[in-house]
Amino acid sequence: MGKPPVGDRYSFSAEVIYWRGPAPFLFALLPGEISAQIQAVSHAVSYGWGCIPVAAEIDGHAFTTSLFPRQGSYLLPLKVALQKKLPPIEIGDRLEVTMRIEARMPRL
Repeated sequence: MGKPPVGDRYSFSAEVIYWRGPAPFLFALLPGEISAQIQAVSHAVSYGWGCIPVAAEIDGHAFTTSLFPRQGSYLLPLKVALQKKLPPIEIGDRLEVTMRIEARMPRL
């Protein structure tokens, strides 16, 4: 059995996409290689619906959120509060992201 994935760090460039799910939102689409690495450990860190808690940093701004699985990849939500701190973000932009997996939420 390998080491727990909590705390594993990932650095990558991600494309900004728009997804009109239950609420319109901007997301950073994780690259396939990073998504595959996270998928391999998802059973140990997912807390429901395949969501994975992470701490991330973009352009010096740290935030916490959860990755959402989507069509074989993962989406990193770009919360409105974060968007207000960054230079204007457009669909198709590329963002440099540093991210680490956080501990799974306890089940009640």
